[in-house]
Amino acid sequence: MTLAELEALEREYAMPTYVRSPVEFVRGSGCRLWDSDGAEYLDFLAGISVLNVGHSHPRVVEAVREQSGRLTHATNLYYTEPGFRLMARLAESSLCGKVFLTNSGAEAIEAALKLVRRARPGGKIVVLEEAFHGRTYGALSATPQESKQAPFAPLVPGFVVVPKDAEALAAGVDAATAAVLLEPIQGERGVHLPPVGYLPAVRELNVLSDELLRAARAACDRVGAALVFDEIQCGMGRTGTLWAYEQTGVVPDAMTSAKALGAGLPIGALITGERLADVLRPGEHGSTFAGGPVVARAALVALEICSDPALLTQVRTLGDRLATGLASLPYVRQVRGRGLMLAIDLVDGVDGPELARRALLEQRLVVNATGPGTVRLEPPLVVSDSEIDEALSRLAAIA
Repeated sequence: MTLAELEALEREYAMPTYVRSPVEFVRGSGCRLWDSDGAEYLDFLAGISVLNVGHSHPRVVEAVREQSGRLTHATNLYYTEPGFRLMARLAESSLCGKVFLTNSGAEAIEAALKLVRRARPGGKIVVLEEAFHGRTYGALSATPQESKQAPFAPLVPGFVVVPKDAEALAAGVDAATAAVLLEPIQGERGVHLPPVGYLPAVRELNVLSDELLRAARAACDRVGAALVFDEIQCGMGRTGTLWAYEQTGVVPDAMTSAKALGAGLPIGALITGERLADVLRPGEHGSTFAGGPVVARAALVALEICSDPALLTQVRTLGDRLATGLASLPYVRQVRGRGLMLAIDLVDGVDGPELARRALLEQRLVVNATGPGTVRLEPPLVVSDSEIDEALSRLAAIA
């Protein structure tokens, strides 16, 4: 089927919710993609941080092939080994509590919202300005962006939006707060790092010294508010540690994972620490497909690959290499991010979507614009030195 035929099918049958680029990808391997005409592309988006292990990793392919020939589905009314092994591995690699598997990141956020509301019935949920947590109704209600929320009002009540400021956040948390929900690095708005010292202030409610850090933890526990990290985009090695929170000095009460977890297959997870591990009761949450054996097998392989200390060291090293090269481009005003989760702010007069379009169509480099003046780069974590240099060369070729 030709690209023109696919475009005709889209016009007639697909809801007009996406603005697609005029390329049909048919094959991928590592950091490379091929279109329907056989042209090769360098992928520096990884499906928006989904393919951290690269396209069609041989170990993932083999696990999926083997499992799909044995058992594809049995529902969560029964035991299947891959899902339980995955839950154990996720808990042991992070917060040491318990896990609820989902089909997506938005579903993981929805599970987190139910969890903290179950822990504190009717409690409000504090979120940050410019946050992005998903497009289902609860997740959208936690995403304070007017353009995304306005067409679907009224939304779920009980969310409080605060500026990205430690003092304002602390003031927004009180005895009626069920949780603070935040992304350690905001990805959909262009890879924004929180201000220095901000995250300790979130967890410890107004930290001014190491001594106050310990005292504030007790204050947070007395208030009873849970801290939930959204690691859907920044987790699974993207920033140079398996989980982004490991670089902050702050341990959340729960966190969400998705995207890279399935190595291209749809899966998500809500992971808790011990405090929230047994809050939900039988029958209070569920999912037909979540944690099915095929996707769980893929996730187990992806988690093992992304946990490799050598790979994580490489992510930090290559992230520095890529950031340094990006900073030297004449149209780049600023480089932001950590590890291989990077964004470039462009100088005045350079349009982000147009730059991403030209990179795709002229240089066969896959990146994406997150706004009129920002372009995001998130290559697979298995990217090589030479591929970093190749991407920089292709970007430099755009006048």
